Amino acid sequence: MDFEIWWLLGIPAFFGLGWIAARVDIRQLVSESRTLPRGYFKGLNHLLNDQPDKAIDSFIEIVKLDPETVEMHFALGNLFRRRGETERAIRVHQNLLSRPDLPADERAHAEYELGQDYLKAGLLDRAEETYNRLLETSYAVQARRALLEIFQREKEWERAIEAAIGLQEAGAGTRQKEIAQFYCELAQDALVKLHPEEATPLLEKALQADRTNVRATILCGDVQLAQGDVEGALTTWRRVEQQSVPHVALVAQRLMDGYRKVGRPQEGLSLLRSYLEQASSIDLLEVVFKAVSELEGTEAARQLVGNELRRTPTLLGLDKFLEARMLDAPPTVMTELTMVKNLVHGYTQKLARYQCSHCGFKARQFYWHCPGCSRWETYPPRRTEELNVMN
Repeated sequence: MDFEIWWLLGIPAFFGLGWIAARVDIRQLVSESRTLPRGYFKGLNHLLNDQPDKAIDSFIEIVKLDPETVEMHFALGNLFRRRGETERAIRVHQNLLSRPDLPADERAHAEYELGQDYLKAGLLDRAEETYNRLLETSYAVQARRALLEIFQREKEWERAIEAAIGLQEAGAGTRQKEIAQFYCELAQDALVKLHPEEATPLLEKALQADRTNVRATILCGDVQLAQGDVEGALTTWRRVEQQSVPHVALVAQRLMDGYRKVGRPQEGLSLLRSYLEQASSIDLLEVVFKAVSELEGTEAARQLVGNELRRTPTLLGLDKFLEARMLDAPPTVMTELTMVKNLVHGYTQKLARYQCSHCGFKARQFYWHCPGCSRWETYPPRRTEELNVMN
């Protein structure tokens, strides 16, 4: 009982001690705030009001009055860089690094900010040199990320692979998707240079890194085709269906051309029709439409497009339907059909684009690597209008 009474008596004492500690903290905070220059608060206020130019002027005043203020140098340099004044940002951070008394952590911070300045200015060699000096510091992970970005910009894919593996080993998350794409880039280069035998081991490594990589599978088929193995290429391209049905639109023309080469075009058409039933796609429809027109006639092609338009009503489908109607339209209605077709086609040009799911960058052609945000595999293999209809 005595124990419980003492605890009850102690509770007010604990509250009193907490109140005293809070008062001490508040007084210390007020005391420290009084030591800050007035320009600091002016600059902060300008930043809050989205007035970076005035904020820079305020921070410059502080740096002139107190050159030892490290944090002001960082704030000023970042503001210069955000405004695109990379030369001034570089001078600010170089000025910091020239100080012999700068602590190791702040020196690493200044090095990192300087690398960011060089990167923003497009001085990739200097940025790379700067980031390499940070690989044994607390900024190692950030430096590796920046180096990975540099190697991708310069299309140095082997070094990009090394940087991505280094990031993984540093515990910065998996990079298997990017590594697979880097191997695909190397394989693509080998194919362009007519060295398909060099591409094969690279693609094997790509698939080891990411078994679901559609691009690697497509390129494997391209390698087999370049070596004269058409049947092998067809078998490989058909594996895309197992990885991602929507992506079969990317190999539809390859498949149709391959089946023509081996003398079995009808088999190829049947295969593509089955794909079209599984995943409606204007790109896939385009290939099937041409094949049906060639093998089965205009009436069958028109019926195909009409069925697809009813199943997936889009302006892109309507544009293709009008094209089918014009194949054997009588002269009396050809003029009207042409007028309507031209009008619809003008609208569909804006809709017939691929769109990055991360940054929204639109492009007429399909990309594995977004030109806007530099991310990999962010383009769905369908046009924007198709995606809107599906959503």
